[in-house]
Amino acid sequence: MLSTLRVKNLAIVDNIRVDLQEGLNVITGETGAGKSILADALGLVLGDRADRSMIRAGEEQCGVEACFELSDPSEINTLLDEMGLEACDGNTLIVRRLISSSGAGKNLVNDCPTTAQTLKRIGILLVDMHGPHDHQSLLDPDFQLDILDAYGHLAEARDVYASAYRALLDLQQKREALDGDDRAVEQQIDMLSFQVKELEDADLTDTDEEDLQREHTRVANASRILELADAVRNALIEEDTSAFNAIAFAQRTLPELADLVEEGEEWRSEVESVAIQLQELSNTISGFVQSIDADPERLVWLEDRMALLQKLKRKYGNSVAEMLTFLEQSKARLTELNTRGERLSALDAEIAEAKKQAAASGEILRKARKQCASRLGKEITEHLHDLGFLHGEFKVAVTPADGFRPSGLDDVDFGFAPNVGEPMRSLKAIASSGEISRVMLAVKAVLAKHDRIPVLVFDEIDSNVGGEMGNAIGAKLTTVAEQHQVICITHLPQVAVHGAAHFVVAKEVCEGRTRTSIQPVSDSARAEEVARMLGGKDLTSVTLRHAREMLELS
Repeated sequence: MLSTLRVKNLAIVDNIRVDLQEGLNVITGETGAGKSILADALGLVLGDRADRSMIRAGEEQCGVEACFELSDPSEINTLLDEMGLEACDGNTLIVRRLISSSGAGKNLVNDCPTTAQTLKRIGILLVDMHGPHDHQSLLDPDFQLDILDAYGHLAEARDVYASAYRALLDLQQKREALDGDDRAVEQQIDMLSFQVKELEDADLTDTDEEDLQREHTRVANASRILELADAVRNALIEEDTSAFNAIAFAQRTLPELADLVEEGEEWRSEVESVAIQLQELSNTISGFVQSIDADPERLVWLEDRMALLQKLKRKYGNSVAEMLTFLEQSKARLTELNTRGERLSALDAEIAEAKKQAAASGEILRKARKQCASRLGKEITEHLHDLGFLHGEFKVAVTPADGFRPSGLDDVDFGFAPNVGEPMRSLKAIASSGEISRVMLAVKAVLAKHDRIPVLVFDEIDSNVGGEMGNAIGAKLTTVAEQHQVICITHLPQVAVHGAAHFVVAKEVCEGRTRTSIQPVSDSARAEEVARMLGGKDLTSVTLRHAREMLELS
């Protein structure tokens, strides 16, 4: 249940707290006092769109906090764990929504920041809200189908069909992608064939752009490299003034020095090592020079190869690796197109089998729906009798749809005959919103035993309904409240007297500012509120007595 709702600086609400009860909670108050602001506030913590215009004038921020007490928090905890949020503390779930004038709002679940979309997912599990115009959704065929499936507990059968339908849709999309205009396909084959041949002829498998660039630099500058290498070798060994000759002189001098000082022997060893290194370096340079290919034909080949790579890169990728990937993908697509006939035949066979599977699961679902439709129609009819349609009749028609649909093979239509002698008509042909509101309440009364959502909110479900029907609506809400916590915002005293808890919303001016307050009422204060609803502000002993009688009778 929703145990506590706190609202601060929202519209004309300054700072209020509502501690709700189990069963039927009714909220009343004069027109314009702000009753529906409470429904709007609850909608915010359930993920409805936030707007800075909601903030009370002169304030920087508004906020709403809802505290839920859950009999079994396991389903909510599973969702919270999936979203990376803290589990409930015991059986308590706290949801907060803050809206800032700067636009930097916050969404908090158990003090963990999250998104408005997460609040919506939580709200779907906890609260079912019905505003003054939401009964119009009852006219939507898809909504009617969902009601029938929820009543019949057909989620598993519907999931089986949905899985088969998705498999069929996937195969059809694959066929559509493969099929097409023959001329366009031939053009695609020609283009792919050219691309594959161009890349295969280039033989890119062992190509390394850096190696090509390096070799090109050497071949293009072969003469200068040879000239410089010879100069280095001359300086090292070949010339009279070479480093090697200088080292040789040092080698001849050091033995005598070694006889005179101990360190000389070590120096002689080091000089000998240097002489060997000079000889090895000279040999290395000679070997490198011999490897230089100064063939002009090689240079032309390298330049052609590099130019080809640049051309291919502009068409197929920024690197050899990307071009090779493009080649493999093109070859696979080409194979697919060249074997298009075989692939289409295979897909046609798969589609035919998928249609059989979808049709079979759809027929099972249809059979279950037809069995449930009769029972649902009878139960809703019984509740409508309680709501003033003493001779009304409600039917649920299940008819074949035109082909496969995501929800099944069926169309569902709710039919209603409000009075004796009137033909059964589609619900969408009924103009009276008061009648539709009562039908919605009857539907909710039936679904109350099947619906797992714990909290139901009705914002003026009694709109456009006369006072004589208010008592029936209140009694029906009491029936629904046996399985759910119900919060009902109402303007009818006949509905209000049925509440297990009664809250009054009032508007007052304090220090030059208008603000809304909400207080629980009982005993004499409740009788006075019901009397106000009956006769306006000027209370009389007659209206008070009538109010007390209504409360006693309820």
